[in-house]
Amino acid sequence: MKGIILAGGAGSRLYPMTRVMTKQLQSVYDKPMIYYPLSILMLGGIKDILLITTPDDHPLFKKLLGDGSQFGVKLSYKIQEKPNGLPEAFVLGEDFIGNDHVCLILGDNLFYGDLDFFRRAIEEQKAKKSDLHGRVFAYYVADPTAYGVVEFDKMTKKVKSIEEKPKQPKSNYAIPGLYLFDNTVSKRAKELKPSPRGETEIVDLILSYHNEDKLGVEMMYRGLAWLDTGTPRSLLDAAAFIGAIEERQGMKVACLEEIAYRMKFINLEQLQKITSELPKCSYRSYLEKIISEEL
Repeated sequence: MKGIILAGGAGSRLYPMTRVMTKQLQSVYDKPMIYYPLSILMLGGIKDILLITTPDDHPLFKKLLGDGSQFGVKLSYKIQEKPNGLPEAFVLGEDFIGNDHVCLILGDNLFYGDLDFFRRAIEEQKAKKSDLHGRVFAYYVADPTAYGVVEFDKMTKKVKSIEEKPKQPKSNYAIPGLYLFDNTVSKRAKELKPSPRGETEIVDLILSYHNEDKLGVEMMYRGLAWLDTGTPRSLLDAAAFIGAIEERQGMKVACLEEIAYRMKFINLEQLQKITSELPKCSYRSYLEKIISEEL
């Protein structure tokens, strides 16, 4: 399973913050936003990851994350010249995906909670369980009219319908920015026609699987938080949420070095070396605490 993080886009809803730096490099409490989607892929056991960025922000991402080796992953980069729609991630990542399955996560989507549903979905995707070649996730929301909405059979996990921002939704389940597809996804993405707004649409790509009865859905259960950080208010809410969790528990959310160690991507000796090279700050102190507990 390969992983792609789409961290392009204009970030116009966050202007003027995004005039000099993309939204995925803005802070969410104590870490850059990009740490959060990257942490989800790592927690899913995905180690080969492609990061798609804008031309201007590409060097900033490389300065921040490097080749990923300090996190025990292989991180490569691709530039999206302009926002042509989410499916373009699979066109740009065609060679990267190769013959593998792929997980796409949007760079401004944050998830917090039990991720067993995600790990299980990855295993079922790789096995093409129930002859399903693509999977979306379903998150219950009070007002689904602002999202892509999925209607599905909870027993078979097969999709009945998908609608984009419907005025009369057929369910309360929204589709968040997390997707699993087989290696036909790049070919499918190339065949999509732009919508009236001039971009290819992720809903059309999802429907290409649904129309062949090859699309499944995985439910995100109560207790899991899904946060979108595309507006100033939602960015503030996400920072407050992460801050409250960290201050209450004394454990960091999306600490990539800790995740790499817990997932056995790196060993304790490597964690010690990485930590020793960090500047003196609360982030380093947190990692030093983890190391002391392991010795």
